[in-house]
Amino acid sequence: MRLCFLVEEQYRHDGMPLGVVRQLGAWGHRVDIVRPGSSLIRISDEIRAGSHDAWVLKTVSGGPGLTLLEAAAAVGLTTVNDARAIRGVRDKALAAVIARSHGLPVPVTYAASRVEEFARIPEAEYPLVVKPADGSSGRAVRLVASADRLHEAQEGEPDGDGLLIAQPYVPNSGTDLKVYCVGGELFGTERCSLLHPGHTVRERQVPLTPEVARIAAEVGTVFGLDLYGVDILLGPDGPVVVDVNDFPSFRQVPDAVARVASAVLDLARTGSGRYGTAAPTTAPRVPAQAAAPVGSTR
Repeated sequence: MRLCFLVEEQYRHDGMPLGVVRQLGAWGHRVDIVRPGSSLIRISDEIRAGSHDAWVLKTVSGGPGLTLLEAAAAVGLTTVNDARAIRGVRDKALAAVIARSHGLPVPVTYAASRVEEFARIPEAEYPLVVKPADGSSGRAVRLVASADRLHEAQEGEPDGDGLLIAQPYVPNSGTDLKVYCVGGELFGTERCSLLHPGHTVRERQVPLTPEVARIAAEVGTVFGLDLYGVDILLGPDGPVVVDVNDFPSFRQVPDAVARVASAVLDLARTGSGRYGTAAPTTAPRVPAQAAAPVGSTR
């Protein structure tokens, strides 16, 4: 098969997806790499029907790669993930509305173009987690204790004209639960929270409760994603979804490179994803060794 990987500058030396590219090559497939941030691309010729069996995107939010992926989809090429699905999670304000409208457990979300507007949020909802709607990799995520400290959310950050979102902080143990879906299987990883830098825990695989597994699988259905990650906090009222990522790092997933490479090939062969479906053709599975539940938070 012939595949094209769109790799943004931030990931040009990253093992994910470059390890996947190497694995596909070792299996005898032809893989072209396009770097949207540093290449001159003759899109009239390179993005055309029949040029590749699939286009795969590994990019930051707001990067130029998504436009090229959407162009590939527009001429009928298979994209991984589906280009429309990626747009739905790259904008965190849009993702929050989509998730809440489908009954997923997400925090109440406020949006504003200036951080000072969040001063109008009732004090009872503080502390707030404030972040750019187009952020990625934890960039500019801030925990704001009270309205009079909102200015701290902009310290050290360049001025911008993008949308910001704010959500009430979900009390938790200081660790994040990251659930990855690859090849129709779910894998759980526990790691330190960005908002609790003093908390130390070794990043490791953890089992998933049936409730968390159900929520993670439903995220894929709602957003139409095949390869994705979900950030979940175990709050006092149960699991809460705080972020969704297309094509994440898949850290701590066993044989991640081979699993992702196989999943890409499967999607390229079928020429279809889950976007727009009422339910996945096959529900994501929790591997047997990870099926035992972590402790309940209720």
